[in-house]
Order: sequence, then C-alpha cells, then structure tokens
Amino acid sequence: MRHLRGAPTTYVVHLRGGKVVHEGTGQSFWFRPLSAVLSEVPVDDREIPLMFHARTSDFQDVVVQGTLTFRITDPSGTSSRVDFSIDPDTGSWRGRPLEQLHGMLAESAQQSALDLLARTTLASALVEGVVALRDRISAGLASDARLAETGLAVIGIRVVAVTPEPDVEKALKTPVREQVQQEADKATFERRAVAVEREGNWRE
Repeated sequence: MRHLRGAPTTYVVHLRGGKVVHEGTGQSFWFRPLSAVLSEVPVDDREIPLMFHARTSDFQDVVVQGTLTFRITDPSGTSSRVDFSIDPDTGSWRGRPLEQLHGMLAESAQQSALDLLARTTLASALVEGVVALRDRISAGLASDARLAETGLAVIGIRVVAVTPEPDVEKALKTPVREQVQQEADKATFERRAVAVEREGNWRE
C-alpha cells in the first residue's frame, strides 16, 4: 500500500479497474500501486513566456515578446485529453503534459499575432502593435475551440515589446538622434546669441 497526499492546487484522479475511486483537490488516500492509475493536474495560475518572429505587410521582420497566463478549469476533462498520469512509485509525471499545453497555447497565440502583423506596416506595428496584438491574441485564444475542449482558460495576455531587426532599429533611430542633436545645437546657438546680446547691452 502507498499513500498519496494532494495539494490544494492539484486535482487528483484515482482510477481502479477503469472506475473513479478518488477525485478532486486536496485528496489524501491509500492505494495499491499495481492496480491504481493516478493523474495529477495542476489547477493554479500558470505563466508561459511568448517570443516569436513575424513579418509585417511591408516585409519587415519583427520580434514579439510577451507573457500568457492560463489556468486549467476542467481538470477532469483535461486529464482525459492530455496524459497527466504519474508514476505511483516516484510521483512524477510519466510524460511532459505541461509542455504539451504550453505548445498548444503558444501556437494559438502566435497564429493570431501573425495574422494581424501580416496586414500591418512596420511603422504601425511599432507604434500601435503592443495594444493591438494584446487584444487580437486575447480574442483569438477566447475563440479557440480546441483550448475550450481541453479545459484551458486564458487569464491574461501581456505584450511587452514589438521590436524590428537590429539594423532596421538602428536606421530608424538615426534620424531621431540627428533631429535631437540639431535641436540641441540650435538651443546652444540661441543661448550664446542671447548672452552676446546681453553683454553688448551691458557695455553700452
């Protein structure tokens, strides 16, 4: 006999002979390893980083960076579609279920972003991309039937940056820097002119 003690953030399913014996969060029970099939599904909020390349409508490559927060809202349904079974001896997952879910979410988010950026110019993507991508990805994930059927709910999307390639970014910064330098030189010249004028008035 072995003993399993669950956690408040873990949903446990215990099957014996194909029938559910124990199910729920915070479960604690004895079981026989040879006849028990155990699954542990985390039900706390999870975050995954997002970073992928995309191309704008004017054929410029950009990198999108963000974070996606999700939660498993139907752990029983999720365990029937994704293998969350654990080894009764070690308590470790037999496979990599979270990686499978992360891949599913990242692919859906990326597809929504690619569709939007493919119709957006680089200038618009850099100016309005963060807000537009956040809204588009959120809408795309909410309408993804596969995620709903798997028991996943997206809690939030944060897009933190949309950046072009280094050489393009450098080229975009050059005119701005030149303009700032010109304005600084102009301000310096005007201050000197005022100082010279004041000195002339003082001598008179």
